[in-house]
Amino acid sequence: MTIIKPEDFISSIADSLQTISFAHPRDFIQAMARAYEKELNPAAKDALAQILTNSRMAAIGQRPICQDTGIVTVFLKVGMQCRFDTGLSLQELVDAGVRRAWLTPENPLRASVLADPAGARKNTGDNTPAVIYTELVPGNIIDIRIAAKGGGSENKSKFMALNPGDSIVDWVVKTLPTMGAGWCPPGILGIGIGGTVDRAMVLAKESLMEPIDIQDLIARGPASRVEELRLEIYEAVNNLGIGAQGLGGLTTALDVKIKDCPTHAASLPVAMIPNCAATRHIHFTLDGSGPAHFAPPQIEDWPQIKWEMGPEVKRVQLDGIRREEIESWQPGETLLLNGTILTGRDAAHGRIQKLLDTGAPLPAGVDFKGKFIYYVGPVDPVGNEVVGPAGPTTATRMDKYTEMMLSQTGLLGMIGKSERGDAAIAAIKKHGAVYLMAVGGAAYLVSKAIKKSRVVAFGDLGMEAIYEFEVEDMPVTVAVDSRGESIHKIGPAIWQQKIKDYRR
Repeated sequence: MTIIKPEDFISSIADSLQTISFAHPRDFIQAMARAYEKELNPAAKDALAQILTNSRMAAIGQRPICQDTGIVTVFLKVGMQCRFDTGLSLQELVDAGVRRAWLTPENPLRASVLADPAGARKNTGDNTPAVIYTELVPGNIIDIRIAAKGGGSENKSKFMALNPGDSIVDWVVKTLPTMGAGWCPPGILGIGIGGTVDRAMVLAKESLMEPIDIQDLIARGPASRVEELRLEIYEAVNNLGIGAQGLGGLTTALDVKIKDCPTHAASLPVAMIPNCAATRHIHFTLDGSGPAHFAPPQIEDWPQIKWEMGPEVKRVQLDGIRREEIESWQPGETLLLNGTILTGRDAAHGRIQKLLDTGAPLPAGVDFKGKFIYYVGPVDPVGNEVVGPAGPTTATRMDKYTEMMLSQTGLLGMIGKSERGDAAIAAIKKHGAVYLMAVGGAAYLVSKAIKKSRVVAFGDLGMEAIYEFEVEDMPVTVAVDSRGESIHKIGPAIWQQKIKDYRR
């Protein structure tokens, strides 16, 4: 009988979550570096350089890779000969580890979990509860696979009950473009096949815990139908030309993972869940001898890539900027922003809408006229930081507020992650505004461009409050120009055709 001490279990959960908050798995670093080396689209290559630079900076500084430090998912395989020396439940033990990780003073993580999801949506303050899947298995050890999954990629998960004769590859190729770029490609696609609706989704999530090995599979060749399917989907997905951050390019998926199980004769359940550029997962065991210990990748594991400002990059002063200057910006152009910007996410936009609908004034200090808004929920700062990691959140969630903000507040432009929907693009064109894209997965790098920060409204919303940032050389890409041209529509179409031409 193996006795598991509660402190060993709790500290192992906490330490693993702290480790993955700032250190990418080594296999992910290598796969991203390979994508960078072969990328031919300058905009996508620039995004990959930012992601790799950010990854190395986060590991050195031991600060979060991404401002969205995720919701915790744990897969536990508990040996039948193990016993916990505690009266606490597994949920309570895991949550104690999550709580400790999130409240670590040296590296506090962003609390993103909200209770009463269909009601008040109040932040739990410590990112609990975790989502746990438990299996009792033979043996005397506990096998733990743990991940912290960001909301941007989680929201892009897809499921379909296909007919038994349908093509899984065709479904993936048809479905992936509908997911947009909010999952921060390139990343890993997890696919679950079989079982029931719920089982397929869990299989897809569990597959994301496996190491990246698609290049090894390509080299040795497939040995099963599942491995053949992995290669077919991997090739088909990368032929779509979606590329890094949806800008168009050669690499959309770093790997395709598949787990399957038997299913009903009338069914072919298929689930697809992407992992983003902030892939965070780790695997360890407990055998009763003490807590697990984690060694992050060595700094030498990162490629010698440093994001640098190219000759085509344009410095922009936002304070007092005129519409004529905005009208000169072109889709895909890289800008370095300087000056004052305000922030705001879903909750802040909701409150602004209520104020405007009732004719009430906006809070003191909140004046969007001639300004840019950044869709961000930063991590709390530590030490001498102005702000913690502060990368963009998915912009499409703010699409329903875009016409209101542009028509009623005098807002000139928006900064966020991924594409905009057709209605938002129409509003941007109508008002001669602009949408700029910051790289998802480069939160620590972006935070270094923020020189001053203060909360100006809705402080009770925590990370969703409205901040005022003073930025210096903050890198962005023109994603939708004042004429309504979207790089997320243009880029993938161009690169899909280029990839076809390469293969002829």
